Amino acid sequence: MRKFGVCCTNIFLCCLLAGIYGILHDQISYTISPEYYTHYKFSQFNVNPAEYGGERMTVAAIGFLAAWWTGIFIGAGLGITAFIFDNYREMKKYLPRAVGVVFISTLLMSFSGYCLGKYWLARKGVDWWLPKDLAHTDRFIIAGAMHNYSYVGGFLGMLLGISYLFTQKAKTNLNRVKFAT
Repeated sequence: MRKFGVCCTNIFLCCLLAGIYGILHDQISYTISPEYYTHYKFSQFNVNPAEYGGERMTVAAIGFLAAWWTGIFIGAGLGITAFIFDNYREMKKYLPRAVGVVFISTLLMSFSGYCLGKYWLARKGVDWWLPKDLAHTDRFIIAGAMHNYSYVGGFLGMLLGISYLFTQKAKTNLNRVKFAT
C-alpha cells in the first residue's frame, strides 16, 4: 500500500513541477517573442490578457496549463516503473533522481530548440503555420522551437528516467547477491 502512495505522490509532484516548469519556460519564451503569445497562444487558449492581470500573468497561466498534464504521464511512467523495487523506501530514494533526469533532459532539449531555432530554422525558414503580420518572424520561430523541443525533452527524459530506474534496480540486485554470499 505504501508503494501505491509513493507512486501517487510522485504523479502529483510531477504535475506540480511540470506546471512550474511551464510557467518559467513561457516567461522566457515570452521575453524572446511576445508575438508568439499575442499572435498565437492567447487565441489558442482563448484568453484575454486583461482578464488575467496583463500579458505576463496570462503567459504564466498558459505555461501552467500547457505543461501540468505532462506530469501525469511522466509521473505515472516513472511511478509505475518504480514498482520494480522491493519496497517503498527504494522507490522514495530513486524516484526523485529519475524526475531529476527528466528535468535535465527537458531543459537541455528546450535549449537545443532555442539554438536550432535561432541558428538554423529562423534562417532557413519553416513550413509551420506562421501569422502573416509578424514583426519578428525569427523570434516567433525560436519560441516555437523551444516549446516543441521541451515536449520532446520531457518524453525523452521519461524514457531516460525509466532506464535509470531499471539500472538502479539491477545495481540493488547485484549488491544483495554480493552481500548474500
